[in-house]
Amino acid sequence: MLGPVILAASRSDKMRRLVSAAPGTKQVVARFIAGETVGDVVPIVQDLTDRGLEVTLDVVGEDITTVEQSHAARDAYLELIGRLKELGLGERAEMSVKLSMFGQSLENGHELALANVRPVVAAAAEIGTTVTLDAEDHTTLDSMFAIHEELRKDFPQTGCVIQAYLFRTEEDARRLAAAGSRVRIVKGAYKEPVKVAIQDKPEIDKAYVRIMKILMDGEGYPMIGSHDPRLISIAQELARRAGRKLDEYEFQMLYGIRSEEQTRLAAEGHRMRVYTAYGTDWYGYFMRRLAEKPANLLFFVRSILTKG
Repeated sequence: MLGPVILAASRSDKMRRLVSAAPGTKQVVARFIAGETVGDVVPIVQDLTDRGLEVTLDVVGEDITTVEQSHAARDAYLELIGRLKELGLGERAEMSVKLSMFGQSLENGHELALANVRPVVAAAAEIGTTVTLDAEDHTTLDSMFAIHEELRKDFPQTGCVIQAYLFRTEEDARRLAAAGSRVRIVKGAYKEPVKVAIQDKPEIDKAYVRIMKILMDGEGYPMIGSHDPRLISIAQELARRAGRKLDEYEFQMLYGIRSEEQTRLAAEGHRMRVYTAYGTDWYGYFMRRLAEKPANLLFFVRSILTKG
């Protein structure tokens, strides 16, 4: 039952200050966040790709309050793309973006987010890579899917994320599982009300499997975002039954979690992409990682106690 409490704390400025000031925080944050700047993250991207892994990069930050901040987020991604181009890493590293960071929640936010994300998607395409639109809380999804549809008119490789715990997702998956689509499925990491989301973990897992089957049986490119060994095994079986080759779907896991399993899957010939976040505004992302798995919270608490 700690998960919902931690998710609520992820929106609290008071908790942000307390967690940021805790003695062990920096050590634990470094486990999940690859650095604060492009310069920090580039050597990590090079190391991961040298080991046969692929990468999706997320400049963390979402709760912006001004148009100027949304433009700064756009520019941060354009800077990242420039560095990837210099290093020739475009084909191995894509990007994940949260539209809230691009101004989605501000006045005229839908149009603002679309205007900010379009040049990022265009620049990514120029270096041979693409962008995936991350899913956020359920109130933002209609806007996200509409922006996704609009971007795909010119950049059909643009991906999006769906969340298994939402009641709407099976229908979304059927619509999205079309030729040329790229869809990442995750369980979901936001505190959602009972009227829109499944609350029971075993039922979420069942929904995840149903949605994976829809994607594997479809004509698009499924991206399986999970660290769960059982779900990974089921994904492999569903892919086999659907007649998919190893390069016709991929697994995605977070930087800092189950690294040995990431290497193992890549060694077996699977496409294995590491979701790698960096930036200074790490708090919301970090708290959701704690909420997803009790072991992460215990690791954090132990670090604080040993540093105190």
